[in-house]
Amino acid sequence: MFRILFMNYKKISVSAVAIAFPFFVVFFLTLPASAQQQGPITPPPTPSYGAPAGPPAKPADPIAPKSAQRDQTAEITHEPPAIPVDQIITRFAAREEEFKRERENYTYTQTFVIQTIDYDGRADGEYRMTSDITFSPAGKRYEKVTDAPPNTLQRMSLSQQDLDDVEHVQPFVLTTTELPKYDVTYVGRQQLDELHTYVFDVGPKRLEKNQRYFQGRIWVDEKDLGIVKSDGKAVPDIRKKNGNENLFPRFETFRENIEGHFWFPTYTRSNDTLHFTSGDIRIHMAIRYADYKRFGSTIKIGAPIQIDKPQP
Repeated sequence: MFRILFMNYKKISVSAVAIAFPFFVVFFLTLPASAQQQGPITPPPTPSYGAPAGPPAKPADPIAPKSAQRDQTAEITHEPPAIPVDQIITRFAAREEEFKRERENYTYTQTFVIQTIDYDGRADGEYRMTSDITFSPAGKRYEKVTDAPPNTLQRMSLSQQDLDDVEHVQPFVLTTTELPKYDVTYVGRQQLDELHTYVFDVGPKRLEKNQRYFQGRIWVDEKDLGIVKSDGKAVPDIRKKNGNENLFPRFETFRENIEGHFWFPTYTRSNDTLHFTSGDIRIHMAIRYADYKRFGSTIKIGAPIQIDKPQP
């Protein structure tokens, strides 16, 4: 979640000096109670799905997998599916529930990069962290930071919540448990390279206090009934009267068929411009999830050394 704390000219906090207090991107989710409105509020309008705002930046990213390079130029056809739409939704939500449990049994390496981009298209600040999601000998899952260069972000800052969102928000999973909270609308069918997919628009039925939601579009593989791509953002954006702002960028997450009929997130990217009252800030974000391995007797983890995450 991106957050800038700024003030008017009468107060001194963090202000149009461009000292951002971004709760950042990514995604994007859980907000402190003070940043929420009371009770349900009207969901925001459905976003468009054109090209991301601003010309693409070219920073040093984790290497994008093939899933992020699929041909997405095929038109969406509006022919009805062979089975009722309600059945497709019920079945892919059940598959997502199963996948969510299965992913908890895997180790993987995660590289997260967030950059601010100047007017010339160059990165003028960066936060980067690589970590292993692994297990202790006792079988407890935890994150071990393996690389965290000095943080050079100046116009924005990250919170611990932002880092948590990387794990819990960007790889959007629409399970049977979460399904009642969302309106899911069938759009049509689209081919992504060799994949034949159903396309759905997804948005919260209503926004409850202290809750965060995904709003956007998902692509579901016709054969395995798993989400293979999502494109959208976390909602709602927050703009408070005291000048505090929490803005969330649009992102794309791509999945690959790692195990059986399960599609695992392997890459998230965002190129967006956040329109703060104090001025626009263009950002670039990338998350790479790699080296998935199922934890079990054939995998020797060894004695881990706990490394605390650096303070954002």
